[in-house]
Amino acid sequence: MSVLKYIPPIQLHPILLVFMIIAFITGTFLELLIILSIVFIHESGHYLMARVFKWRIRKVMLWIFGGVMDTDEHGNRPIYEEALVTIAGPFQHLLIYGLAYFLSIYELLPGSVITLIFFYNTTILIFNLLPIWPLDGGKFLFLLFSKYLPFKKAYDVIILFSIVTCICFLVVQLVFFPFTLSAFLVMLFLIMENRSEWKKRYYVFIRFLLKRYENSVSIKHIQPIVVPHQTSLMDIFTQFRREKRHYIYITFPGKQRKALDESECLKSYFYDKQYNKSIGEIVTYSV
Repeated sequence: MSVLKYIPPIQLHPILLVFMIIAFITGTFLELLIILSIVFIHESGHYLMARVFKWRIRKVMLWIFGGVMDTDEHGNRPIYEEALVTIAGPFQHLLIYGLAYFLSIYELLPGSVITLIFFYNTTILIFNLLPIWPLDGGKFLFLLFSKYLPFKKAYDVIILFSIVTCICFLVVQLVFFPFTLSAFLVMLFLIMENRSEWKKRYYVFIRFLLKRYENSVSIKHIQPIVVPHQTSLMDIFTQFRREKRHYIYITFPGKQRKALDESECLKSYFYDKQYNKSIGEIVTYSV
C-alpha cells in the first residue's frame, strides 16, 4: 500500500484510443509504446512534485504527446508551487535523455530504438513547452499572466490566446507543410479542450473565490480596490488577484468613503446570498 499510494490514478483519453487504432492499422506499436512511456514519465514528474506539496489529486489523464493532472489546487496555491509542479514534467525529459544515453553506451537496446527514444523525447518536450493551455508552456504563461492580472482576466486571456494559437498552427500546417493526420488531430484536440475550458471558466472562477472564502489561499501582499457604491459584488471579485488580499474602499456621493475587507464581501455573496445587491447597499446594511 505504501508504494501504491505514490502511483497516480490514470485514465486514457478517447483521443489516445484513436491513435491506438491508427497504430494497429499502420503497425507502429513500438512508436506508440515509446510515446506512452515518455508521457507517463513526464506526468509522473508533475504528480510526484504535487505530492511533495500535498496537493489533492483526482486523476491523471493521458493523451497522445501529453496529459493533464486533475487537481483541486488550481488557482489557490502559491505561484512558485505551481511553477515547480509545472517544471517537474519537462525536467523528466532530461532524465530520459540520460537513460537513453546509458542504454546506448552499454548497447542494451538496438540503435534504432534509441534513435526513436531521442526523437520522441525531444518532440514531446518541445510540444509540451508550446504556449497553449493546458500544455506546460501554456501553464507557465498563465502563471505569468496571473502574476500581473486579476485571476479571471488572466484565465480568460490564456484560453483565448491558446485557441488563436492552435488555429494559427493549423493554418500554417495546412498551407506551408504536408498534411499530417497526427498533428492535425492533436491541434484539433487542443482547440476542443480550450473550448471546453472556456465554457467552464465561470465554474473555475467561482472555485477560486470559494477557496478565498475558506481562507485556503496563499497571501503575500495587500492591495486595495476602490469602487463606486453601485458596483456589484461580482464586478469587485473580477478584480481579485492571486497572492493578494484586498480591502475594498467604496466611494459614495459627497466624497464619503467606507471600507470592507474582502472576506466580508465573500461572506455576503456565498453565505448571505446577496447576489443582486450593490456593494453600497451591502455596506450600508452591515453598518
